[in-house]
Amino acid sequence: MKRNALITVMALALLLAAAPAFAGPVPSKTADAQTLAARDADLAKISSVLEISAVVAALEAQGFTAEQVESRIAALSNEDLSSLASNIDQIQAAGLTQDEWMWIGVGALAVLLLVLLL
Repeated sequence: MKRNALITVMALALLLAAAPAFAGPVPSKTADAQTLAARDADLAKISSVLEISAVVAALEAQGFTAEQVESRIAALSNEDLSSLASNIDQIQAAGLTQDEWMWIGVGALAVLLLVLLL
């Protein structure tokens, strides 16, 4: 009796595990609420940063031409473009931020004080 129940449970488990899985396409991220004017404003903000000589030099050092950068920026989705434009102030071309230099200075001063006191 136990054996029949065990075989029945195993058969049901095997049948359920072998059930086909149905998958459908997943929609990409969209920013439906973003207007054409907002996209143009985002492009203008990014373009103003891309005109800075240090940024141009850094991109050229990586092997990118201005045309390649412009075409890649234009190909971004509205959501990605909006995200880049809103975070563009946080992007650094190279070097440390002012806060990082301040902490380095504080650390150097603390080490200097320890050396002088000991």
